[in-house]
Amino acid sequence: MNDWPDGYGRGGRGSEPEGARSMRHVQRPPVPQQQSQGYEDGYHSPYDSGYNTGQVYGAPAGGPGAGGGNRFPGGGGPAGPPPPAGPPKPAPDWRRRIKIGSLVLVGTLLVVSVGTYFWADGQVRREVDLSKVIERPKDDDCTTYLIVGSDSRKGMSAEDKKRLRTGSAEGKRTDSMMILADCSGGTTMISLPRDSDVEIPSFKGSQSGKVFPAQGRRVKLNAAYAEDGPELLVRTVEHNTHLRIDHYAEIGFAGFANVVDAIGGVELDIPKAFKDKKSGADFAAGKQTLDGEQALAFVRTRYAFAEADLARTKNQQKFLAALASQTATPGTILNPFTLYPVLGAGLDTLIVDKDMSLWDMSQMFFAMKGVTGGDGKSMNMPVAGSNGGNLVWDKAKVAQIVGQIQNDEKVTVSGN
Repeated sequence: MNDWPDGYGRGGRGSEPEGARSMRHVQRPPVPQQQSQGYEDGYHSPYDSGYNTGQVYGAPAGGPGAGGGNRFPGGGGPAGPPPPAGPPKPAPDWRRRIKIGSLVLVGTLLVVSVGTYFWADGQVRREVDLSKVIERPKDDDCTTYLIVGSDSRKGMSAEDKKRLRTGSAEGKRTDSMMILADCSGGTTMISLPRDSDVEIPSFKGSQSGKVFPAQGRRVKLNAAYAEDGPELLVRTVEHNTHLRIDHYAEIGFAGFANVVDAIGGVELDIPKAFKDKKSGADFAAGKQTLDGEQALAFVRTRYAFAEADLARTKNQQKFLAALASQTATPGTILNPFTLYPVLGAGLDTLIVDKDMSLWDMSQMFFAMKGVTGGDGKSMNMPVAGSNGGNLVWDKAKVAQIVGQIQNDEKVTVSGN
């Protein structure tokens, strides 16, 4: 006798066990989506019991014959198995990225450099016409510059003149003159004292074009500049030295001080303390950084020294070489925040000859830098005595210096 209810566990009314019979499909209403917040981010599907999938209850997921009893095959959850993964992403091509970045950087620098060149080129005052200079010496392999510092007060306010102690004289005169010979055998910087005794030769007037014959007049060198400007100064220097001048560069008081300030001052080692009421100089001995006002006082001082003008020209050489050394550096040339102020401070007050390019100017600065770097020599023009307050050059030594420069040899002569 069987105590089990009739049909329970023995097939009952059907040919299949009860567990294999399909249950009636029940359609449940959809559960509205809820916006996830906070830690629930990523759980966008509401819970699903599986009744609304149409799945045969009690049968393995995936239909008859499928193995296993887990109704979420592969652990994919109620939404089904994840889509098949795509091909793996290639690793970044860093070589290509670096190459493209380098090309962009080079292109940007090229555009900036070209723009800077044309901007700077437009600021230069090419006012000196060396084609007006007559009876010129023979050319040589060196590039020779005549560098002039004038006492021009153009562009200076009354306050600037008072602060820099320049006075208020009209016009302009030469305050310093130097020959810079850039040769393969070495660079030579020669200061020409403004009180040098020279002969004014025949010359063509820079304005009138009229030729004035030589009269044997002997004057101080700076008088040639005062008489007919840079062209007559070049003619006089060439006539008295027999050395050809290739380029002329002149800067006034304001431009000089502004350039020094634009680069943040110039470091200089002053061996001995000195003061000068006329120039405003007041320097202690030792290393120090000079601003524009101090720099101008340093290069103008003459009455504080027993050698007067000769001592001043030595200081001028020393300072200009230091200025060039600290200006012609990658930190200045490649840094637009430094380069633009320097160019803006100096170029609009710089007067050069009509054939002088920006490349020639850069070569001039690098040649001056070479003097301090041990690749050259700085000296005063050798003096043999004086005549009525004028300094008379030592003709034999001058001829030797000029011969060595013209033959592209290292200058071995010593000056005063």
